[in-house]
Amino acid sequence: MGDMLVDLQKLPDYREELERLNECGIIVRRAKPMELSIVRRFVHYTFDEGWADQAVNTFTNHPPTCYIATYDKRIVGFAAYEGTCKNFFGPTGVQTDFRDRGIGRALLIACMHAMREMGYAYAVIGSAGPVDFYARHVGAIQIPNSEPGIYTDMLDRGESEALE
Repeated sequence: MGDMLVDLQKLPDYREELERLNECGIIVRRAKPMELSIVRRFVHYTFDEGWADQAVNTFTNHPPTCYIATYDKRIVGFAAYEGTCKNFFGPTGVQTDFRDRGIGRALLIACMHAMREMGYAYAVIGSAGPVDFYARHVGAIQIPNSEPGIYTDMLDRGESEALE
């Protein structure tokens, strides 16, 4: 999949959605530095190791460039930006049994607003999928000739196991 571009000047308001989620016990907020290990474990075991690496990198930014969705003090979703490249959004994901509640949308838009507050006019969604989700919720458009983008010449993750 190719990259997508988002015009950060045209973002939807999401405060009502955050309030609706909050009434259901779901809180969307920026991750705190002392939650790094918890976020890493959630992303690694719920999604994959590569995404966990990118999420961990967001904690080197001040404040961390990672948002989480919590329910009953447990992470149920996350969204990261500037964990791979400057001005790049992703990865992001919501735990399977918490999908279709608007959590992913709220996390996405929270990150996009935070990127706009950093001074960016546009944001890049790297290797975007699902394309229709990003187009529908933040007006993202595909960037021509952006595949494979930055995700080239990646190390074989199985190789590191052989070295141990």
